[in-house]
Amino acid sequence: MFDVIFIGSGHGAWHAVMTLAKAGKKVAVIEKDLPGGACPNYGCDAKILLDGPFEYLEGLERYQGLCVEQTGKIDWGKLVRYKADVIGVFPKDLLAVAPQLGITFFLEQGKLIDAHTVQAGDQIIKSETIVIATGQRDAQLNIPGKEFVHNSRDFLSEENMPEHMICIGAGIISMEFASMALTLGKKVTFVEFAPRALAAYPEKYVDKLVEKMKKQGADFYFSEAVTGVEKSAEGYEVTTKSGLTVCGDYVLGATGRIANVEGLGLEEMGIQASRRGIVVDDHLRTAIPNIYASGDVIDKRIPRLTPTAEFESNYLASLLLGETSEAICYPNVPNLVFTLPRIAQVGVTVDEAEKNSDDYRMVSIPYGAQNEWIDNRELDIDLTYIFDKEGYLVGAAIYGSEAGVWIDFLTLIINKRITASDLKNMIFAFPTHTYMLVNSLVPLLKQ
Repeated sequence: MFDVIFIGSGHGAWHAVMTLAKAGKKVAVIEKDLPGGACPNYGCDAKILLDGPFEYLEGLERYQGLCVEQTGKIDWGKLVRYKADVIGVFPKDLLAVAPQLGITFFLEQGKLIDAHTVQAGDQIIKSETIVIATGQRDAQLNIPGKEFVHNSRDFLSEENMPEHMICIGAGIISMEFASMALTLGKKVTFVEFAPRALAAYPEKYVDKLVEKMKKQGADFYFSEAVTGVEKSAEGYEVTTKSGLTVCGDYVLGATGRIANVEGLGLEEMGIQASRRGIVVDDHLRTAIPNIYASGDVIDKRIPRLTPTAEFESNYLASLLLGETSEAICYPNVPNLVFTLPRIAQVGVTVDEAEKNSDDYRMVSIPYGAQNEWIDNRELDIDLTYIFDKEGYLVGAAIYGSEAGVWIDFLTLIINKRITASDLKNMIFAFPTHTYMLVNSLVPLLKQ
């Protein structure tokens, strides 16, 4: 008899698993795929490792003709093999540390039998509490030729970068992958059902990125519904409802993600779930009080991100250990597209601020043009600050290569309701981007 059984071993589970085990709880983890889940094995970690040299190459190219004569080349095959060597140890390391913490692993499909019983392969195990943290997977269009369409997991292990990649969808995954392909001088064609790319992000920044990609050799076709994929002598042909035909040697399907809720016995248990995820209350409980859900498998409005899953996992650990009885309360969640350059946002969005101009004050700063001496010649960096009526920072959006670090700093200011007086009482290193961000904020923030 276990205290807690986790179905899934990603970030939505693992942080709680370790905390509970260290607290003396008897914990079991059921995982049908790679231990650790998507993020460390074939998601965020793999992508950011591959992205690394491209960041340096982008930076050097800004000095091309000024003081740099040759920016170098990236051997994609070697990079992917390096990724496999580094990332490949994660599941083994996790399985090795689990017994030391008293965690029992079952590398099987898990299925609910009743409120306290789970089937793990051929074994039946019981516990007081069950947490479902099975995450999401790439959606797949149900069209003729879908077997020719690769998903993000496939691409991250491709040792040969396609010469002409067709991206079905112009969301986060395809835009990030395309940034690398275009930097290598490859051709990319986007076929997107929506009227624009990255619909959840500020249009003015997305438009800047799209224009950059077009100059690098990308084509964009918006408001197009893909109807099929066929193999041809040249590679593959993607066709749309309007009659558009695009030819390339690789097809990437990136039309969103869906929750992994099949085969868990949810319907039989009366737990409400759909492709959007499992329905939970404000304590992450399902319709059965001792069965919880965590991470990307939850049906929620909060961004489905690794840090969000970790936050939920830590919350559940505190809840199950009796350290809190409060409902989960999410802070502002920063989110970031790892394109070249990045686009980031947090809090009140640009769209929300524009629609509610009486409630918010929006200030845009051409940071790159104003700070060439410190921004590594990235002249098109742009910041947007959003303030409420009292003058507190409540939202921000950034276009630039350092957007990830900056958005984290601005998230702290938003969540802690830091004022100009607070910032004036601090000393920051100089000359740094953080110092310049503070300088730009102090005259605008609540004093």
